[in-house]
Amino acid sequence: MEYLFEYRRYRLPFRLPLRTAHGPWGEREGVLVRLTDEAGVAGYGEAAPIPWFGTETADAVEAACRELGGKVDSARLAAFGAAAAQAPAGPERLGCLRNALAAAQAPAESWVQPPPALGVAALLPAGRAALAPLMARAEDGFRVFKWKVGVADAADELVLLDDLCAALPEGAKLRLDANGAWDRRRAERWLERCAERPVEFIEQPCFAPATEGPAQRRRTDDLLLGLAHEFPTPLALDESVTGEDDLARWLAAGWPGVFIVKPSLLGDVAATLAQLAKAKAAVVFSSALETGVGARAAARAAFAWPGLMAAAGAAAPPRALGFGVWPLFADARFDGPYLAPFLAWSDLERLNPEAVWNALP
Repeated sequence: MEYLFEYRRYRLPFRLPLRTAHGPWGEREGVLVRLTDEAGVAGYGEAAPIPWFGTETADAVEAACRELGGKVDSARLAAFGAAAAQAPAGPERLGCLRNALAAAQAPAESWVQPPPALGVAALLPAGRAALAPLMARAEDGFRVFKWKVGVADAADELVLLDDLCAALPEGAKLRLDANGAWDRRRAERWLERCAERPVEFIEQPCFAPATEGPAQRRRTDDLLLGLAHEFPTPLALDESVTGEDDLARWLAAGWPGVFIVKPSLLGDVAATLAQLAKAKAAVVFSSALETGVGARAAARAAFAWPGLMAAAGAAAPPRALGFGVWPLFADARFDGPYLAPFLAWSDLERLNPEAVWNALP
């Protein structure tokens, strides 16, 4: 099969800057790709890297797209993907671009349609600004909320934790996301406080990026494993499981907590999710703050995950998706699914990748 290959770089401001332990995040950079086959049928994908997670950069994606050229065939795309996948672990593997190219080649009929809707967790802003949205989202029907911590003074955030827990509807849960901001003492302080509160899990309390070297990464991995076994509140890995190698390493280590999976960052989504399902891992699918193109593919991966059917048949329902981030962009044409307590398969079908593509200059 021969394709016309096109790409468009984007830099889109968020409607409101996102405050995290990594600092304020005001705009999204990435690359949309389009593959048009000989019959004129177009497929779309999105490379939405997050470099501080350990992915490639948007510049690297654009350079690789430029190298691919305008006319490609299936063999060349396969060779490109295989060569990138065999590169040393790290950004050179171009996982986000491989993901985008795979999505653009996947025909719509290849997607499996599982249950009609899945629950969604609502993202709250950092600090005291979280209180009003929590109450508003609770009135809308949300029962799972995600709050960014490690942004302000720890003592102030711990006080605010009690205010947020008091404002939760009966039976609701709060997820805390530290983005790797804490050391051991601070993580232990939070875990002690959360033990008797309606906290579903704490996401990435500690993190050592690859730039800190293998020795520091091993120490941080050991710390996370120790904390996960010592305290009753579950922990979740996010920044620590950017790529396939990371997930395999943590599965081999017997991680007892939750895996936060951002499908847009995985080079080989199907293989990675099959591995997690085989291990009966606890998984939460999450947005990488993509446009509607990447959000559609990422959410479809969540619906098609093999472990979903097993979870749906169990006593406990599947964990709420981390897709409650919308409205996200200053220009709503680039947004993903409408914010609601449940994400329906029909919501994904209404997203139009071609419209997002055409909205870019």
